[in-house]
Amino acid sequence: MGQYQITVLIGSLRQDSFNRRLATAMAKLAPPDFSFKQAQINDLPLYNQDDDAQQAASVLRLKADIKMAHGLLFVTPEYNRSIPGVLKNAIDHASRPYGQSAWAGKPAGVLGVSVGAIGTALAQQHLRNVLAYLDVPTLGQPEAFIQAKEELFGPDGGIGEGSQKFLQGWMNQYVAWVKHHSAASSMSR
Repeated sequence: MGQYQITVLIGSLRQDSFNRRLATAMAKLAPPDFSFKQAQINDLPLYNQDDDAQQAASVLRLKADIKMAHGLLFVTPEYNRSIPGVLKNAIDHASRPYGQSAWAGKPAGVLGVSVGAIGTALAQQHLRNVLAYLDVPTLGQPEAFIQAKEELFGPDGGIGEGSQKFLQGWMNQYVAWVKHHSAASSMSR
């Protein structure tokens, strides 16, 4: 396969969020045959089943971004020991109407960064539960519960030297995960 398109879903709307910075920095660790597109979720209406027959243009755009992707990358903060409402809203929209989910079979990686010592461990676990139901094969190891420290990001916006080896290892596993599932998907067609 030539180029792998990855749709990135960031669970924070804040422009300078740690998780947005992490998503951008992680893309720099990927090989050249991987390209990352951050999905826009800030303009989605609140999910309402009454709208399933006439989904908003922003919802159709999100679903198209997911469908064209070879893989997904979720980068989320932890709000009150779970995933942010904006991310759950995006997940719900793209899974509906029933039987028309954009998520099924798309391999995913889950990351997150927080100022807390346990990073986003609980949010990631909640997200994995949701993704399992939606038939999204999710990379299990290595897990990455990242604490936002001053040296996490380098001066160029990439991953800082102290976290480089660990996060490069995570990215290498993620790349292999996406390639494995893309090959399996191609063979089953």
